Amino acid sequence: MIHVENVSKTFTLHNQNSAVIEVVSRANLAVQSGECVALTGVSGSGKSTLMRMIYGNYLAASGQITVGGVDVVHASPREIIALRRHTLGYVSQFLRVVPRVSTLDVVAEPLLRVGTPETQAHERASDLLARLRIPEALWQLSPLTFSGGEQQRVNIARGFAHHFPVLLVDEPTASLDGTNRDTVLALIEEAKARGAAILGIFHDAAARERVCDREIDVSGFKAP
Repeated sequence: MIHVENVSKTFTLHNQNSAVIEVVSRANLAVQSGECVALTGVSGSGKSTLMRMIYGNYLAASGQITVGGVDVVHASPREIIALRRHTLGYVSQFLRVVPRVSTLDVVAEPLLRVGTPETQAHERASDLLARLRIPEALWQLSPLTFSGGEQQRVNIARGFAHHFPVLLVDEPTASLDGTNRDTVLALIEEAKARGAAILGIFHDAAARERVCDREIDVSGFKAP
């Protein structure tokens, strides 16, 4: 479901005499359906950059990235939007939403985008919010009024609302208490069981051990 072949990425620092920084070089990896793979490596080794290239936020300098049969490197913006709507989900560390939209609608939105009836979408959103212990009294409020931990749980609920065939997860258990951490790991296990291909960054070693089938050290994706 995810195939990365000979992918490289550089950044040009125009305010630093146009210095060129090579972040990723000749990256190769594959993730199959029903598999969870962890990206490992020290801070700055390129984990997040690689994830953003797979999601289409960063354009690869070279190589090929295929997600669910779509060539992400050469896809049009319309194709990337369709890929994210139906196939590729991303659970980031930060919640980005339109102000004044209720938490229930924020979580239901990925389902509504693919044509799920509103009642069914809200039922799924309610179930996830309850599992992640967001009090029902808060569901009609904007999540931008919540604490950081509550916002993170809303973001996780939103990411798992639609059954995406491919999921990218960036530190999904960071800063969570033990009970909510277990809930998030259970959601990942459920996604794997229904055949999702999952690629993630997990600094929590115990979480990696529980849900990941293997690890890929991105430190090896550097020029010699």
